[in-house]
Amino acid sequence: MSLFNFFTQEIAIDLGTANILIMHNDEVVVNEPSIIALDRNNPKNVVAVGKKALMMHEKTHESIKTIRPLKDGVIADFNAAELMIREMIKKIYPKKPMFAPGWRMMICIPSSITEVEKRAVRDSAEQAGAKEVYLIHEPMAAALGIGIDVEEPVGNMIIDIGGGTTGISVVALAGIVCDQSIRIAGDEFTADIMEAIRRYHSLLIGERTAEQIKIQIGAAMKEIDNPPQDMAVHGRDLVTGIPKEIMVSYQETAEAMDKSIFKIEEGILKALETTPPELASDIYRRGIYLTGGGALLRGLDKRLAAKIKLPVHIADDPLTSVVKGTGLALKHYNSYPFVMR
Repeated sequence: MSLFNFFTQEIAIDLGTANILIMHNDEVVVNEPSIIALDRNNPKNVVAVGKKALMMHEKTHESIKTIRPLKDGVIADFNAAELMIREMIKKIYPKKPMFAPGWRMMICIPSSITEVEKRAVRDSAEQAGAKEVYLIHEPMAAALGIGIDVEEPVGNMIIDIGGGTTGISVVALAGIVCDQSIRIAGDEFTADIMEAIRRYHSLLIGERTAEQIKIQIGAAMKEIDNPPQDMAVHGRDLVTGIPKEIMVSYQETAEAMDKSIFKIEEGILKALETTPPELASDIYRRGIYLTGGGALLRGLDKRLAAKIKLPVHIADDPLTSVVKGTGLALKHYNSYPFVMR
């Protein structure tokens, strides 16, 4: 055994637009928002990362800036992404180890990513301390995380609704047969809620407040089982400029997000149109699998099932399906032909 292999530690990373998850020793050890706070005077000085940085978001003064390094599923700010990955990895070992391990990393990437964007992910990982970097497409990682045997000659449709993009893919025989990626996902839902509150209540709210509304009372339909109670929302009155409180119902969130969800429905139908007939028959029998944070939106599975006329299954833990699949692929990286070195 070489000295490198002796000190090598394996980590699987789901580098998402909204959240970054890291799996180490078969456990999800990091689950934090993909955001970093930096010192404006010294951009290499990290003030906070993850949950602490999110608490500062939209509340900073001139000396601190918060950055979301990923946009639409890809790295938009290379330096911030590198610093964020480095700080997130430090959270694996709160106490600094005697010998810094060499990291073997596997990172999942959107299937629609370009070569330039792929290189940015690889470079960020290497700058953050990776000795070996492997890449895996999100639909394959999600399928593995759900528990699907991706190598069998059977078609499975995976819909991964993340923060920046919704990936709609059909996988079979260890490959992606059909793929649609639309830039409508969790961030778009949040923006829809902000716009609806501004338009109908003349109230200006921030991104964090809109995100809380989406999580606590967000719904895809106006009629759902076990509806949540109305939520008190605080913001700035656009007429008077004074802070005020309003009550928001889940029906209002369903109306606000309706157009964005409709675009996801259209994307699914378009993907089904391009699916080979033999795989389409498999999907008819097996249904469609939903993963990603967007899958937790109340009533979304029922709305999609009513529109597409197919069964829709939500993964047991949609938020961690992708990172679990990435960890599984990393364990057997020599066995899976879809893992990219």
